[in-house]
Amino acid sequence: MKNFRESENKSMPVQSNTTVNSKVLKITNWVDDFNVPFIMGSASMIIMLLWAGSYKMTGPGAEGIIPLVSNSPLISWHFKLFGPYLGSDIIGITEIAAAILMIIGYFRPKVGIVGASITIIMFITTGSMLITTPDTITLVKGIGYMSFLGLFLFKDIVALGVSLFLISSYRKKVPSKF
Repeated sequence: MKNFRESENKSMPVQSNTTVNSKVLKITNWVDDFNVPFIMGSASMIIMLLWAGSYKMTGPGAEGIIPLVSNSPLISWHFKLFGPYLGSDIIGITEIAAAILMIIGYFRPKVGIVGASITIIMFITTGSMLITTPDTITLVKGIGYMSFLGLFLFKDIVALGVSLFLISSYRKKVPSKF
């Protein structure tokens, strides 16, 4: 009986676990050395905030969040106070400001902590809309699934996790006297 590591075709070399593990370790070391998770997480967050923030300052963007904000006990007061268009503009400006603070955080990590803190508050608020907004769950043959609206809101739970990672990453960049 052949050892499972032996190749049926002798011309095809079989890599040992040590070689595979060595390649995996090289890749993970590269990811760590170049801080890829922080760069990917922060760049993605910044792009999303700039894009979503600017969209909220358009008519369709403002109208699109009316049902979400109106059903939220955490932020429905906002539209009652400012109206949907100005209220949406304020939300958009907040997202853009958080993105700018995160960009500055590349050079001044304490500023990045402020930007990430803003996004944590934002994503706790919008994540709660998953529970308070009607039609986020749809039934298919008696099983509840997230609707497109539910999935749209669920991405903010993922973004909350990224924000927590970013605040931790910015904190590690601050000199130890902080």
